[in-house]
Amino acid sequence: MEFELIVPIILLAFVCELVDSSLGMGYGTTLTPLLLILGYDPIVIVPAVLFSECLTGITAGFFHHEFGNVDLRPGSEASKVTAVLIAFGIVGVVIAVVIAVNLPAYIVKLYIGLLVLSMGILILLKRDHKAAFSWRRISGLGLLAAFNKGISGGGYGPVVTSGQVLSGIRGRTAVAIASMAEGVTSAVGVGIYLASGTPFPWQLAPSLVIGAMLSVPLSAYFVSRIPAGRLTLIIGGFTTMVGGYTLLRVFI
Repeated sequence: MEFELIVPIILLAFVCELVDSSLGMGYGTTLTPLLLILGYDPIVIVPAVLFSECLTGITAGFFHHEFGNVDLRPGSEASKVTAVLIAFGIVGVVIAVVIAVNLPAYIVKLYIGLLVLSMGILILLKRDHKAAFSWRRISGLGLLAAFNKGISGGGYGPVVTSGQVLSGIRGRTAVAIASMAEGVTSAVGVGIYLASGTPFPWQLAPSLVIGAMLSVPLSAYFVSRIPAGRLTLIIGGFTTMVGGYTLLRVFI
């Protein structure tokens, strides 16, 4: 069991998590391809990203609650949405990890890119439209997003955060719920990878955890200070950018 702390990786994780905990997306979706470029193997990257997001997601949910971005007390609507996302997310991530080794990487990236880009454009087009809340839609989001997460290490936040906004949940609350639900879903993903015999990525995980955890309180504070309307616009714009970037990576 050997591990090392790599300063550039720590800084990279800090920046990616700062964006993720502020907008509810961008950590795994951005970090995974960057780590691939740096030469890390996918079977090392995905469990390491999932492990770091397990810790940061749950911690981010706590800080979002403390800063008043969301009410996660038992019985609140936000806690119920989180529970539904987690329940269906567990199913999605189990399915994803089981078939992950059998699906070509370019198909996964193409699928996630098209999905995320479409949701970002929908948010921008419908940002002034008051959507009706739907438990069925929330359940589908949890299943779909966790499937993305288990396969690629990314693609959870853009689907869950933007999907909640399209379901009538305000942007600040959507970001907080996505962080908490993603944390628990990621923990399940790590457990399944380890149970399948995949070694724990000791060389990469500590650097990711340190960098990501340092950014969480700052991110939650940022969200508490951004006006709701502007946050929705930022979420829509960033979702569109992440989807476009993911598609671009398929063809270059």
